[in-house]
Amino acid sequence: MRFTLLDRIDAHRPGKFLRGCKFLALGEEYLADHFPSFPVMPGVLMLQALTEAGAWLWRSTSGYEHSVIVLRDVKNVKYGTFLQPGRRMDVAVDWVKSDGASVTLKGKGSDDAGAQTISAQFVLHGYNLAERGPAGQAADVQLLKHWKARWALLTGELTRSTT
Repeated sequence: MRFTLLDRIDAHRPGKFLRGCKFLALGEEYLADHFPSFPVMPGVLMLQALTEAGAWLWRSTSGYEHSVIVLRDVKNVKYGTFLQPGRRMDVAVDWVKSDGASVTLKGKGSDDAGAQTISAQFVLHGYNLAERGPAGQAADVQLLKHWKARWALLTGELTRSTT
């Protein structure tokens, strides 16, 4: 199972901030287990949505310098209200600092009524598969192509360029 949690990127400024959103639908696979009689978005997936937003901010800032971006550290995670199906989570990520192959960000999520769902400070680490061996170079090319196409979908650039 692979989760892609951001549905749209609404605004961004490289090296500064990114704003996006996640629409939670009842048909999402993990809601059948979390919890069957009271479906809510798991807290770890709220954190994943912040992580994805942070990775998109870093990609837009660095010009897709790294094909792989992973979560390295999380601090000060605070959960607020539950996010139930039919609701939207607005995601906001702000750049704090960068340090070589890592970047520190602050993020928060809130539901469409403005109630906080999550906040955290986190560190992402980036690398390229080619650094791990010669076979990784082709994978890097494919991953970067994938990320650029996904960015176009999330930001609406794809629809603007075809109309």
